[in-house]
Amino acid sequence: MSDHVEPAFGLGEIGQIAVPVTDVDRAIAFYRDVLGMPFLFSAPPGLGFFDCGGTRLMLDGAAAEQAGQGSVIYYRVDDLEAAFQVLAQRGAVFESEPHLIAKLPDHDLWMAFLRDPDGNLLAMMSEVRP
Repeated sequence: MSDHVEPAFGLGEIGQIAVPVTDVDRAIAFYRDVLGMPFLFSAPPGLGFFDCGGTRLMLDGAAAEQAGQGSVIYYRVDDLEAAFQVLAQRGAVFESEPHLIAKLPDHDLWMAFLRDPDGNLLAMMSEVRP
């Protein structure tokens, strides 16, 4: 056994998030046209990719049996109310109006939740400074 101690390892930056969907073309249209996300490319078998500020979002039609069971993705926005209005006008269906989640020492945390066409829960979050 060596006395050499490896530096502490920890995960940090997210490179890609996969979201299972039942219809990749419908999902691409929703994420691109309703949510306004920058579309990168599609690839077989049934994959669609978006740029989320340097993190890639992969819509995975091959994992259709897992649709609606994915993790919640939280998108950071500067103006939650304005983002809510724009997406609602484009047809996004929200679970609730933007609301205060927590009052923290240096900011208030606001969120609004919505679902994509496969029932995957998405969220928008905004850190509002006083």
